[in-house]
Amino acid sequence: MLAIDLPEDIQMRLDRLAKATGRPKSFYAREAIIEYLDDLEDAYLAEKELAEIRAGKAKTIPLEEVMREYELED
Repeated sequence: MLAIDLPEDIQMRLDRLAKATGRPKSFYAREAIIEYLDDLEDAYLAEKELAEIRAGKAKTIPLEEVMREYELED
């Protein structure tokens, strides 16, 4: 169970969408969280990896090498 306090304009948009489609507001809230959570996880993992690279703790591979290894060259 999760309770969230939304800004009034977002709440109104969610209400309108739910009424127009006959689905509960919780359906759309759940869908939005699932979609956005994927993006957040990707962003935080990328930031962590970038910090590792900048600290010299992670190795980078030149794009040309990746293209060659996976036979993606023109």
